[in-house]
Amino acid sequence: MGLVSEIMATNSRKPIFGYRAMVASILAIAFLSTIVWGHHMFISGMNPFLGSVFTFTTLLIAIPSAVKAFNWITTLWKGNLQLNTAMLFSIGFVSTFITGGLTGIILGDSALDINVHDTYFVVAHFHLVMGVSALYGLFAGVYHWFPKMFQSRMMNKNLGYVHFWVTAVGAYGVFYPMHFIGMAGLPRRYYNNTNFPYFDDLADVNVVITIFAIITAAAQLVFLYNFIHSMFYGKKGPQNPWKSNTLEWTAPIKHIHGNWDGPIPHVYRWSYDYSKLNKDESDYVIPGQDYIPQHIPLQENEEELNH
Repeated sequence: MGLVSEIMATNSRKPIFGYRAMVASILAIAFLSTIVWGHHMFISGMNPFLGSVFTFTTLLIAIPSAVKAFNWITTLWKGNLQLNTAMLFSIGFVSTFITGGLTGIILGDSALDINVHDTYFVVAHFHLVMGVSALYGLFAGVYHWFPKMFQSRMMNKNLGYVHFWVTAVGAYGVFYPMHFIGMAGLPRRYYNNTNFPYFDDLADVNVVITIFAIITAAAQLVFLYNFIHSMFYGKKGPQNPWKSNTLEWTAPIKHIHGNWDGPIPHVYRWSYDYSKLNKDESDYVIPGQDYIPQHIPLQENEEELNH
């Protein structure tokens, strides 16, 4: 969530919307996640009152999650979107976080959960919101900070686009049909279902899921090739390729102890002031530039800003 928030603000060229609410929400999610574990045990014979308590805490976690989702969407709204690979994976994260999270409302209700507990519906929900979303955030971070990790070498953006689109379509192709076979009653964790003729009609859906799974796995080979090849042969980019405000892009390309050769830069403004500069800074804004790095003081002239 932190990676996605950073990348979205940078590539929307806008201040992150509701920053304090975002921070409060992630802390609330971290706390509430420690008291929802009972929703895995609704049909284990637990006391119904205890089940209602865990239903309450599970549904309560949807509030800070929704706050974050709406804040991400509002950050994108009317932004000058830079649809590089990191940004695409960040938007994909929001998509799977919402679609996977909505099914969690069903599983978090002790009465509704009875019908789909321990079926492929649970597999679809969990892997969308916790598996695919986490991987999207990971991929977004790798594509965004790769130049900083490997001396300004850039990953191939065309291979990145292939990686994203095949993964995005493939992931939904794997987990979206699972909702339907789960609602049909297909249990998870069974070696096979041939002993249950009722499930024979679902075999074709499983074939489709398998095909999408193979295609999605193959797309990760594209990422591995792009990553390893770009480490050694990637084209060199500028020191700050995404025109980001944050300090890590001001550090020298060479890796040195302490990151900066000399004193640590002084910070003059927060890190998300894209396209929203203070009035007293207007005289120092270069035409066509929608940001001022954090370490540039007000008294710097335009020539130094350009540098």
